[in-house]
Parts: sequence; C-alpha cells; structure tokens
Amino acid sequence: MKVILREDVEHVGVMGDTVKVANGYARNFLLPQQLAVVADSASAKQIKHELDIIRRRDEKRKAELAKVAKSLEGVSLEIKMRAGEGDKLFGSVTNGHIADKLAEKGFAINRKQINLPEPIKQLGIFTVSVKLGGGIEGSVKVWVTGEHDEVTTSTAAATASAEVPEAAV
Repeated sequence: MKVILREDVEHVGVMGDTVKVANGYARNFLLPQQLAVVADSASAKQIKHELDIIRRRDEKRKAELAKVAKSLEGVSLEIKMRAGEGDKLFGSVTNGHIADKLAEKGFAINRKQINLPEPIKQLGIFTVSVKLGGGIEGSVKVWVTGEHDEVTTSTAAATASAEVPEAAV
C-alpha cells in the first residue's frame, strides 16, 4: 500500500515521503496513529497542504527550542551534596536532581531529556547536555559542592560550652 507520511517514522521515512508499506502495517499502525494517509490522487493535494502547515509549525517549534537552548547556555546550577575523603559524594547527582534544579530556575525540562551518561559521584564542575528535541541540544554547567553539616557543628559547640562550666565548678 502506498502512503504519504505525515510525520517522521523510524525505519520507514521522513515526513512528506511517499512510501510503499505492507497493507497490515498501514491499516493497523500508520493510519490509526495518524502517522500517514493513503496516497491516492484525491487526497494528495490536501495532504501536501497539511504537510506544509506541519512543516511551518515544526520550524517555529525548532526556533523556540533554539532560543531555549541559547538561554540554557548561560545557566549554572549549584547542587550541594555531602562528601567524604577525596571529594567523593555520599550518593550521587542524577539527572533527576538536575531537572529539579532547572525547574527551580523556570525551565520545564524532563529528566529524560538530560544526557548524563553516568551519575556524578564527586565534587567539581561538570557540563551536562540537554536534548530539547528536533536535534537541538543545550548545555548546562553543574557545580557540585560540598554541604557542611551545620546542625552537627552547632550541636557540638553547644555541648562543649555546656561542659566547661561544670568542669570549672
């Protein structure tokens, strides 16, 4: 069956291509998902018009994503984690942590869009790429810093000052 693709379909073709696929694949997947339409002469002009509209919408979306990618370039995130000897973290920084920090800065980025090959397990400065879609990527600087346990320090100081008067008496 000959169909015209309305969207990019992996291993089949790109939007606007006229391709020949198996009848069952077209009837059971491509047509119900509205990924393609049957390529007959009556609907060809309508389909070409729809594809032009879709292409313009995709170009507009890519332009918006490019703006987001450009604004991400200037973003730097600070994530405080507890660390031990050799600047190794107790735990790790994951793409979920980075997505949460980006949400605090006003970016609606899903954790699955953050390309982190493996979790960050030490203190330092890291550049993390963010896939926005449509082949557009941005990058964010992530500063992983040590977290000081202020509660323990203040508690130890309070107990030390409490012991001094008892020893003096």
